[in-house]
Amino acid sequence: MSSPEIELLPAGTPVDLSNCEREPIHVPGSIQPRGVLLAVTEPDLVVEQVSENLADLVGVDPADALGRRLPDVLGVVAGESVARSASAFGDLRERNPVETTLDVGGSPVPVDALLHRAVVGPAHDGTPPTAVLVVELEPARGPRPFSFPNTYQAVRGTVGELNRATSLQELYDITAQAVRELTGFDRVMVYRYDADYNGEVVAEAKAEELNSFLGLHYPASDIPAQARALYEKNWIRLISDVDYRPVPLRPALVPSTGTPLDMTFSTLRSVSPIHVEYLQNMGVRASMSISLLRDDRLWGLIACHHYSGPHAPPYATRAAAEFLGSTLSVRLVDRAEEGEVHRALQVRSTLAWLTAATLDEDRPLADTLLGSPDLLDLLPADGVVVHLQRHRGSRGTPLPEGTADTIAAWAAARHEDLVATDSLPRHAPELQVPCEVACGVLVLPLPEGQYVLWHRAEARRTVDWGGDPHNKAIAEREGDSVRLSPRKSFERWRETVRDRSEPWTAQELAEVGELRTHLLEALYARSRSLVRAAETLQRSMLTDPPESSRLQVAVRYVPAAREAQVGGDWYDVFEQPDGSTVVVIGDVVGHDTEAAADMAQLRGLLRGIAYDSADGPATVLRRLDSAVVGLGLRAMATVLVGRLAPDPDTGGTRLRWSSAGHLPPLLTEPGDGALRLTTPRAELLLGVDPAARRTESEAVLEPGSTLLLYTDGLVERRDQVFDVGVDRLAAELVAVRDRPLEAACDELIGRMLPQAAEDDVALVAVRLRG
Repeated sequence: MSSPEIELLPAGTPVDLSNCEREPIHVPGSIQPRGVLLAVTEPDLVVEQVSENLADLVGVDPADALGRRLPDVLGVVAGESVARSASAFGDLRERNPVETTLDVGGSPVPVDALLHRAVVGPAHDGTPPTAVLVVELEPARGPRPFSFPNTYQAVRGTVGELNRATSLQELYDITAQAVRELTGFDRVMVYRYDADYNGEVVAEAKAEELNSFLGLHYPASDIPAQARALYEKNWIRLISDVDYRPVPLRPALVPSTGTPLDMTFSTLRSVSPIHVEYLQNMGVRASMSISLLRDDRLWGLIACHHYSGPHAPPYATRAAAEFLGSTLSVRLVDRAEEGEVHRALQVRSTLAWLTAATLDEDRPLADTLLGSPDLLDLLPADGVVVHLQRHRGSRGTPLPEGTADTIAAWAAARHEDLVATDSLPRHAPELQVPCEVACGVLVLPLPEGQYVLWHRAEARRTVDWGGDPHNKAIAEREGDSVRLSPRKSFERWRETVRDRSEPWTAQELAEVGELRTHLLEALYARSRSLVRAAETLQRSMLTDPPESSRLQVAVRYVPAAREAQVGGDWYDVFEQPDGSTVVVIGDVVGHDTEAAADMAQLRGLLRGIAYDSADGPATVLRRLDSAVVGLGLRAMATVLVGRLAPDPDTGGTRLRWSSAGHLPPLLTEPGDGALRLTTPRAELLLGVDPAARRTESEAVLEPGSTLLLYTDGLVERRDQVFDVGVDRLAAELVAVRDRPLEAACDELIGRMLPQAAEDDVALVAVRLRG
């Protein structure tokens, strides 16, 4: 796993809490003094960097070691045993330690040699990165309880116990006790991280006289991000004496590259002075940590503390403890995956049932999702609200009136497929949603204002911290300057967590994301069915015009290029019993099946009102307005009604018309341009005010004249105003006026709509015969 990008400080920069997040802890340039370090080139094994305490263990002055071959520094026997191990294939750390003996002044000194390769560079002059062999020597003093090859034998009993454990807590407790018995630390804790890397002590084995840390929480700032990144690579770290004096490397930089030695995998690596001070503030004299991983990510730690003095378990003991940590990690992953698989199977079954049920188009989708099983079986929550295809429903704890719509609108404004928060008061305080019913929400915003919304109430709980987590640092004076220091108080500090619900897990979000895909498919399929029905209804209403000896009539309807939508545009032409001809053009507000249904109702009402009535168009519109309100249709539309009748005074045809907010008709006469026939004033749309005053206009049309009624889809463009479109239509009408009427209509639409129509278009053209 690659560590996160961190801007590191140059080696040697003084570190305090103002920059410890960027402290270069993998290149400290020093080691702990319980052993020595040598960096050698390969394959010639020439020593090019050593720790300055080399003489303490090896008996050779650091200056005398630099530039010499490793066997000349350690002795032939020790040097060749290291060389043999280094020449083997694979990861050198898998064969650690190399047990050997140094000859120091004629006395044998048994040591554990720990080998790994470190990448150094690239150099400042562009020389590519290279590798050096790092040899760390630790004295093997005191009794050796077991050799490294027998590590498994030393811990096999504990592994058996872990295999028989029936709960997570049992796994934690067994591991803590076994690591303490193995290593001899005063306190051993199993420390678990949450999603934000705050830690909790979930198990503890300790000396009887110590107070308990079990159940305490520690803030993420106690272990900075770059330290966690190192824990993911190097699984064990020992500080045998927190009061140690760091031993610098000589020279400070690797000579071949001029860069610091990367000590990520060094067992002797010197640790952050900030962390050392943190441990000292806790009264800890020695510390060891073992990483617990899942999918190569840090899940937690086994943290070991010693209070009575320095403590240095030999490498083989540490390796056995690391083995236990790895075993625990595997068991934890197995346990977690068992639970996840069981839940995933339940969710998969529920999701499959819901998906199949959505195919029943005779049942409202909201009823399907709130049946049995329902959406609360898919995702645990206090309640769920569904608003789909104008149907609403809910399960669980109800929300106050309008709250669901308010939250859904907030979520839709974020323009994300899925919106989740465990704290509405923190992320959307302006909504003022009561925490006791909806502190956390998960919303699926869907097209046209539809949504699915789960909500969880506030989960108020207390958290016991090891010290106040909000007081991460204190100021200390050093002479005339002030520096920041780690907090010193670790007394139990109780915090009540408010305004948070139970969090939505990554697995839950993934499952709801899958549901969203199925819902969109179901909505699309149902919309297509509704659209096909609406299109059939709409086209059945748009009948052919009647034959007339006086008038030639052509009609057109061009649907928009939108997927799964129909519009409310319509036309109508019919003869009255007295021989007059009524022409109608209209456009219902909206673009959906409801608009198509409204269109059908308005068309039928208008026909019924106007068919055998001698009333003028303005009266027809007033009566239609009253009917819309009286019948509770809640439809709004622009409508233009015209009545064409012979004019005995002139021998021509008289047009009387009235408009409810519709675009003006166009008229072209032989030899003239197109005339826009306007009403005296702007009129309200139909359905806005039943008492609205309707005006009427009239004009006499000469034989050969062409009258054009149209809807806004023919002239409206996103980049221009209506007047520009109407003027262009008038010009095009003049250009085609000498064409046969049917051909003129087709050519007019082709000129105005060279591409697919953005909106529905309805058109009626009337030409007076000569």
